[in-house]
Amino acid sequence: MTTAPPPSATAGTGAAPTHGRVAPDSPAATAGTPVPGDGPAPGRGGGARERARGGLLQAGLGVVVFSLTFPATAWGLEGFGPWALVGVRSVLAAVIAGGCLLALRVAPPARRHWPGLAVVALGVVLGFPLLTTLALETSTTAHAAVVVGLLPLTTALLSALRVGARPSRTFWAAALAGAAAVVAFTVQQSGGALTAADAYLFGALLVCAAGYTEGGRLARVMPGWQVIAWALVLCLPVTVPGAVTALAYEPVHLGAHSVAGVLWLAAGSQFLGMVVWYRGMASIGIPKASQLQLAQPLLTLVWSVLLLGELLTPAAPVTAAAVLVCIAVTQRARG
Repeated sequence: MTTAPPPSATAGTGAAPTHGRVAPDSPAATAGTPVPGDGPAPGRGGGARERARGGLLQAGLGVVVFSLTFPATAWGLEGFGPWALVGVRSVLAAVIAGGCLLALRVAPPARRHWPGLAVVALGVVLGFPLLTTLALETSTTAHAAVVVGLLPLTTALLSALRVGARPSRTFWAAALAGAAAVVAFTVQQSGGALTAADAYLFGALLVCAAGYTEGGRLARVMPGWQVIAWALVLCLPVTVPGAVTALAYEPVHLGAHSVAGVLWLAAGSQFLGMVVWYRGMASIGIPKASQLQLAQPLLTLVWSVLLLGELLTPAAPVTAAAVLVCIAVTQRARG
């Protein structure tokens, strides 16, 4: 799974004293918290080369974590219903994120940032997990990985609309080519017509791209890990009663796969994976990190074979590779 851009350095140093409480938009609140997402402090880690190596490793680890999201969801569905799985994973992730916020005494964001956090919450915390989980009830993880491999392009398109950027014609041509490849793949795999699972997956692309776009905007004024942490906490009034209700109506059959799946989704995909991903991007920058992310759909195809025993159709790796090429072109042509 892909993520919002890394937090940029906060400008300005003339904040007034806060008498022991850190102001939400002050440099101390947005750039001085010693947690993942801020990148290494200058002068530490043995120099720029060592920091770059560490950032490359962390960004790569983030990609590996996200590539396991769909296989972990398939495992989770062995013991949980789709609604219960989404509710439980979100609550567990919010507990982890809230614990980090409390332990580090992070002040709440300014009021003007909460609408943006709500968009992140609806897209990344609720919408994408729910829609992809519903899709994976009837779709294979390989099929879902190819379709959702279009997420970087979808995010780039929404970002261009949101911030008013004007990418080059090459960018738009590559984006349309990638979209056409995915649509052709889904129609071919579905026997000439889109299925309900495909509708869920395309819906997931849109809501997640919206969440990533808004998260990228917020990451300019607060560390990226805090964006996802506050979004998770914001969802608790919905996810807690939702999880309780779903667990009461959907049967639960705990097993090794289902427990491992929900724990990976909560601790890895929903929170800690984003932590190392943001740290990596802070160290090596968006262009290099984005190149690593291109491997995510192909990695998911590998996991679907190794962990789930799925058989790949020839079209799956071919389409994934075609989308990878299109994304690579957009990365070089976004200006």
